[in-house]
Amino acid sequence: MVRPESVVTYSGVVQGISDHQAVILEVKWKETCRETQAERLVPVYNTTDIIGLQTFLWNKFEAWASNGKSIEEIWNNFKNIVLESIEIFVPHKKLRKNSDPEYYNKEIKRLKTKVRKV
Repeated sequence: MVRPESVVTYSGVVQGISDHQAVILEVKWKETCRETQAERLVPVYNTTDIIGLQTFLWNKFEAWASNGKSIEEIWNNFKNIVLESIEIFVPHKKLRKNSDPEYYNKEIKRLKTKVRKV
């Protein structure tokens, strides 16, 4: 499957030697672009300050339950409270970039770890 469909310039079927047929698909590719990996923050939920989180949510419940004139407003208030509580009580760790080049496959990574162990 190719998205968008407009990049497909030609598709056709070629008869094979046996009862199988080959499909040829010509695609007009744009520039090759790769996203570089960046460090990102990942929440570490198993080390959450549970008591602090419960107290925070309990204190925010009254204000959340009484505010809101529409379902969207109530939902947005709820999401904001949850996101704020995650920022405050859930620690985050940085995931660093993968230092391996893109062409490393499983075999090369296995050999790399084998060499490092020795």
